[in-house]
Amino acid sequence: MKKNKSIVIMLIVFIMLQLSFAGDKHNSFNKALAKKLVNTCANVQKNDNVYISGGLKNAELLEDLFIQVRKLGAFPLLSFSSDRLNRKYFDEVPEKYDLQTPELDLKLAAIFDAAIYVSFNENSSLFADVPPKRFANLNLAYNTVNSIYLNRSVRQVNLGNGLYPTADRAKRFNIPLEQLTRLFWDGVNTDYDELEKTGQKIKDILVKGKELVLTNPNGTNFKVNIQNRDIFISDGMISDAEVEAGKAACQVWLPAGEVYLTPVPGTAEGKIVVDKHFYQGKQINNITMMFNKGKLVSMKAKTGLKPIEDRYNASDSGKDMFSFIDIGINPNVAIPPNSDMTAWMPSGMVTVGIGNNTWAGGINESNYSMVSFIPGSTLKVDGKILVENGVLKP
Repeated sequence: MKKNKSIVIMLIVFIMLQLSFAGDKHNSFNKALAKKLVNTCANVQKNDNVYISGGLKNAELLEDLFIQVRKLGAFPLLSFSSDRLNRKYFDEVPEKYDLQTPELDLKLAAIFDAAIYVSFNENSSLFADVPPKRFANLNLAYNTVNSIYLNRSVRQVNLGNGLYPTADRAKRFNIPLEQLTRLFWDGVNTDYDELEKTGQKIKDILVKGKELVLTNPNGTNFKVNIQNRDIFISDGMISDAEVEAGKAACQVWLPAGEVYLTPVPGTAEGKIVVDKHFYQGKQINNITMMFNKGKLVSMKAKTGLKPIEDRYNASDSGKDMFSFIDIGINPNVAIPPNSDMTAWMPSGMVTVGIGNNTWAGGINESNYSMVSFIPGSTLKVDGKILVENGVLKP
């Protein structure tokens, strides 16, 4: 899983083999998507134990995923959740249990070979009034669960990647829902082989690189050492080679199309300016972050910084470390002009973060992370241009 690894309170539902489906009621799109997610993306094999998780609104897709897994001779387990359930957790479960060791989740994490997650959140401001310390404590409690998934090289596929089309997200992006839906599925259905080729070109440059320099007309002027760091590609497929490599290589986010890495600790220097940042349903403008010796030393914003400050202050060690660089390579996802859309995978997008970076192959297990999108940037490695004014060059 990726990008701050928010804790989702799951209602586990065991689905028995006697589930019966009327064939004529099956949605052919969902069936084809389920086959793609299971066979191509997650690389599910016979006798695998597969965790399938999503929301009630996508019940039919989740059912089709279950059947597709079983058709391969693998064993699925379904988990359903909802905005209502997750909100009720914070309203009704005592705060003292947030740090409780999640024994059931630890046991389950030790048996799965693959996991498929389908985004379900409908309301980006659902937790706006929840005390920040509760999120910090939950993330801390579940870090061990996440570590088991990574250390066991569980193959993980996430359908959503911060772009799953909902009315709330379309409103936040200032685009019609129909346009967001089209962008999302165009991105999901891009040519994975071509993504892999593009990603490999970027990786070949980064592998040989020493210093990465990021600039932007908004005032961003930043550099970091990337020498001898592992480089990962999210191209939509978990190949046999990636299964062999294990750990952070065994992850895919859809729509796919990212090349990412963690920096040499202690080397981040300079200024990063984020024009627009969304947190708990609110837009925060012109965040300016200053880095020295790899750490965040100051953060200011034109408007609305307090919720981020509160969450940051509620967190523990490692929250101030510059943690990753991510380069978008998907040509089928273009940010509409005059919109507020942000996403990881558009070709030429540069994304950076602070805090937890275990998902990207790092060792920072902080219970905090903050992701920042910086469109229109120029990115150079040892003077060679990878991205110029938001356009991917290689």
